[in-house]
Amino acid sequence: MSNLNPLNAYRETNIKTASQGKLVIMLYEEAVRQMQIAIKELSVKTPKLDAVSNSIIKAQDIITELMVSLDFERGGEIAKNLYSLYIFFNQQLMQANVQKNPELISPILDMMQDLKEAWAQVFQKAGSGAAGIPGGINIAG
Repeated sequence: MSNLNPLNAYRETNIKTASQGKLVIMLYEEAVRQMQIAIKELSVKTPKLDAVSNSIIKAQDIITELMVSLDFERGGEIAKNLYSLYIFFNQQLMQANVQKNPELISPILDMMQDLKEAWAQVFQKAGSGAAGIPGGINIAG
């Protein structure tokens, strides 16, 4: 247990010191990772359904966090479109969780990876983070 404390401290510091852009990317990365875990677990002969469910729920929680952090005033049409997309993602993931169907997760996973890459490019072009990006999202809540 004692070796987990430095790791947790490192993760916490990494999150607290990250720019808004980095936080958005971290959220996407974790959502992608959770969906990959669920798909992988569903591919085994006897999947642990509670682990699948937990991973899907974690991905949904992250997507919900991305939804509530959208800035509709500055984001305009992009924020509205992302909001609709995030609702769709959560609905599909809910169905995937009920049906334990990895085929419902895969397209969401692909789209989340594409969005992560798009945000990474936006933040890279903007410099040190999302500060001042028109239509950006407000992670601070």
